[in-house]
Amino acid sequence: MNVFAAAMDRTYANPSMAAAAVWISATTSEERPIRVIRRAPDRITEFGAGRFVSDTMMVDVRVSDLPEPRTGDLIVIGADSFTIQGEPTRDRERLVWSLDLRPS
Repeated sequence: MNVFAAAMDRTYANPSMAAAAVWISATTSEERPIRVIRRAPDRITEFGAGRFVSDTMMVDVRVSDLPEPRTGDLIVIGADSFTIQGEPTRDRERLVWSLDLRPS
């Protein structure tokens, strides 16, 4: 384990940083508990001369918790359900997935 992996483990174990969630596969109905870090950045979309600001929901998940997330999979955080939209992307160190979510 390298220093980055150790730092990620500590970050995701911290209850102030990460939340418990459940991942449910869209194809096999397999499910597993995971830890996520929620982010909700505003997204700016330009259309002609106008700019639109919209809310987004993104989460970061350790690759060790969720090796192969796919579009359409479900993430349940507390009582809220979200569907993965778009392609999941990994960080430079290949330790964390960034998932773009939409409410289910």
